[in-house]
Amino acid sequence: MKKILILCISFLLFSCNSKQKNTTKKPNVIFILVDDLGWNDLGYTGSDFYESPNIDSLSKDSFEFLTAYAASPVCSPTRASIMTGKHPARVNITDWIPGVDPKNRPLLGPTDLHQLPMEETTIAEKLRESGYKTFYSGKWHLGSQGFYPEQSGFDINIGGFEKGSPIGGYYSPWKNPNLTNGPDGEYLTDRLTNESISFIENHDNSESFFLFLSFYNVHTPIQPNIKHVDYFKEKLISKKDNKVKTRKEGKATSVLNQVNADYASMVYAMDENVGRLIASLKENDLYDDALIIFSSDNGGLSTQNRIAPTSVFPLRAGKGWLYEGGVRIPQLIKPPNHSQNIKIEDVTVSYDLFPTILDYAGLTSDQIIDGKSLMPIFKDGSKLEREDVFWHFPHYHGSLWKPGSSIRSGDWKLVKLYESNKLELYNLSEDIGEMNDLSSIYPNKTQDLLKRLHKLQSKTNANTVSINKNFKN
Repeated sequence: MKKILILCISFLLFSCNSKQKNTTKKPNVIFILVDDLGWNDLGYTGSDFYESPNIDSLSKDSFEFLTAYAASPVCSPTRASIMTGKHPARVNITDWIPGVDPKNRPLLGPTDLHQLPMEETTIAEKLRESGYKTFYSGKWHLGSQGFYPEQSGFDINIGGFEKGSPIGGYYSPWKNPNLTNGPDGEYLTDRLTNESISFIENHDNSESFFLFLSFYNVHTPIQPNIKHVDYFKEKLISKKDNKVKTRKEGKATSVLNQVNADYASMVYAMDENVGRLIASLKENDLYDDALIIFSSDNGGLSTQNRIAPTSVFPLRAGKGWLYEGGVRIPQLIKPPNHSQNIKIEDVTVSYDLFPTILDYAGLTSDQIIDGKSLMPIFKDGSKLEREDVFWHFPHYHGSLWKPGSSIRSGDWKLVKLYESNKLELYNLSEDIGEMNDLSSIYPNKTQDLLKRLHKLQSKTNANTVSINKNFKN
């Protein structure tokens, strides 16, 4: 009897200690970043053609951000902002790396950095300093050799290097120095997820981890997933609205409906792998108390000088442009021990994710951070204390965008176009498609937003364009 009593007491003490250990252990952080994923490229965000059952399921356990923005309309600046919590202008990475700066246009783009500086403290470095094991899988695009993920705080780097797209395509061999070739025909997104799952299943349970899975999907090349493309080709045949519709955007063309079966298969393959990753977390009893972030690095590729692969209509333009289509993105965050869908209307930006992760890890930062922690929203429904958000893209882009900047203040949005020296004003609550320029009707509001934009540019030491003295009409 005495032995039984001792065993019972020992079991209770062990249980208490275990519970205490679990409650004091910092939450695992899983960050899923999808490349070029458009605002309405998912089922839960309104697509009537693409399918994303696993991400839709994740949304039911998450805070769903209705007004989430990328920090830039192109990838590298947004990725720099996620890593540092800073506005891209402050980091001086304002174009995709290395970008294209033509010398035969009226303006010359500024000289910005082609790598994330070593002086910047990344979210991975902050977490690793506090005891996290850090893992990176997928697209990096923040510098070449010497500036890879392993130099920016990640213990493990699988597949991250300087290129912004899979130069070998989505099927092995990859032509990627940080990813060993798989068997012929291995799909890149499957492989990156396999590596992530292997990390999860083999990690030390006593150690918190930060897993950053950065899919190359759905970036070009638009290469169909052979497992799923036939399904979407058949679905397209039965779709009423199955002929591509377009409208002009300057000299570019915007696609107005989603009718690309190859692209649909890439979205589905990405979603399938999000499902596999989440299934692994659940199987290893790591899902409930994890912080899971799902986001995109810029708007969908819907506007080009040819027919683009997707549509973000009714938003205007797409990747590379500072209209809503280029910067508004889907975003989900599942905090630890949260299991319901709550929709958030607050305006949030990519650089908010850095301080949010720090808060959940119980950490602080003594560096300048432009982002706002979203934890108060999750804890008690507080509103973010932020007046304005601005974007700075003073570069020409292959989508035919010309240099400019923009600012959102409340429902108002100002777009400043440098080449034409034009100001455009929109009320997003009434005109989410930015079709009705109100600058001539509300000149005072236009000038007020311009002053606010200049103030934020000065605050972040934003670079700028210059006149091309050698340009000839």
